[in-house]
Order: sequence, then C-alpha cells, then structure tokens
Amino acid sequence: MTLAPNAQRPALWLRILLAVPVLGWIARDLLHGDKNNIWYLLVALLSLWAIAVMTWGVLALYLPAVAAVPVVMVILLLITRG
Repeated sequence: MTLAPNAQRPALWLRILLAVPVLGWIARDLLHGDKNNIWYLLVALLSLWAIAVMTWGVLALYLPAVAAVPVVMVILLLITRG
C-alpha cells in the first residue's frame, strides 16, 4: 500500500493506538465509522461498570472517582498556572 504524494501519515501515537488489537478497532471505528458509534461505546463502558459494581460492590462504584483524582489535580495545577 502506497500513499499519494500529498497524503500525510497520521501521527506516531495514533498509528500505535490503531495497532493495538481491541483498542485500535474501537478507535478506528470511532474515527472512520458511523457517527453513532460513540453511543455504543458509552453504553458498553457503562455496562462494564455496572457488571463490576455487581461483582465487587461499592469498591467498583468508587473506582472512577479514584481514577479521576490525578486528572483533577493536573487540571487544578494548569488553572493555577494561568
């Protein structure tokens, strides 16, 4: 497969992401597929979270909040830096 002369290659991080089997399939489908695929992904993630809550209880319910702590800290640092 060759690229056209004016066609640009995607960024390295995007090529690496698309090469990962399951995540790459989902990302490629979101990038180049139907615009409603994002809703299917959100329903699948919500279902996985519900299954985790049914399996492990309250610990799985709080897991997204614990995972969001570093993200919120970075956002607060960016806000304070201006």
